[in-house]
Amino acid sequence: MAAPDPFALSSDLISELLTGMRLRGVQYRRIETGPSFGLSFGAKPGHAYFHFLAVGAAILRTDDGTLHPLTAGNAVFIPQGGAHQLVSSPDLPAQDIGSFEAAPLGDTVCAVNACPTSGITPSTILFYGCMAFDLGGMQGLGRLMPGLMVVDATGERYPGLLPILAAMKLEICSGRIGFAGILARLADVVASMIVRGWVECGCDNASGLVAALRDPRLARAILALHRHPGRDWTVAELAAQCHTSRSVFAERFQATIGTPPLRYATELRMRLASQWLTQDKQPIEAVAQRLGYTSQSAFSRAFKRIMGVPPGASRHLPPLASG
Repeated sequence: MAAPDPFALSSDLISELLTGMRLRGVQYRRIETGPSFGLSFGAKPGHAYFHFLAVGAAILRTDDGTLHPLTAGNAVFIPQGGAHQLVSSPDLPAQDIGSFEAAPLGDTVCAVNACPTSGITPSTILFYGCMAFDLGGMQGLGRLMPGLMVVDATGERYPGLLPILAAMKLEICSGRIGFAGILARLADVVASMIVRGWVECGCDNASGLVAALRDPRLARAILALHRHPGRDWTVAELAAQCHTSRSVFAERFQATIGTPPLRYATELRMRLASQWLTQDKQPIEAVAQRLGYTSQSAFSRAFKRIMGVPPGASRHLPPLASG
């Protein structure tokens, strides 16, 4: 009997990751600038920034002064919401993006004209989004991602991304009817493709959960947990998924991920519960049943032990950060 294909397991886990990924509270801006500009974007923990440069050139300047030259067609993803600026030259000051007047183009998309006069032809046209970035059950991946991901759409890491970015440029520059909604949907796809490319290419050799995703002996157990979070798993049952002994599995899981298997299972359930309660607005009783709890009180005790607050109070908390 042929051994299972490790890449197939990886593909299944990446699918689980992208299925659980949510971009919430998304606000997009189509920005036009003159030849000299400086735009500042403040730190937003628990959020992600996305930039796509459709026309012109810019320099992305991080808070530590690092400069990243950008040209037309470049995309940038900042999964941890770090502060940064987009400027036309390295030493220019930057003005907070929120201080510019924004003209609504749709429910979640606005236009910002940062040109010095209304008559000047834009030197740079870019599209940017800010959103609450939630990886659901895979939330632990968030803190492992780099603070800044500058995307080369022509490289091997992101096959298929170039035509999506080309479509975004066409929508940005043409301004056709309904372009704002189409832009927002394309940006969601681009963010998903960037995260997928990062995972497929080894997550820059990050450790912990990423190492487990790349280890077929552990990936089978993690996939089973994510597909059936409401099952009352035992360590022996999870070890059987990996075709290894209970002791070897438990030791390897602890050493790789840094937490025991059943603790990971409980934390996974509570992360999913938080998402279902706060974002999907599901009733507490329904979430408890979905996660295999025989009573709402047992679920509430487990939720408070892991999350620090009762399930009902979690609805009023800000979105979880990605760490």
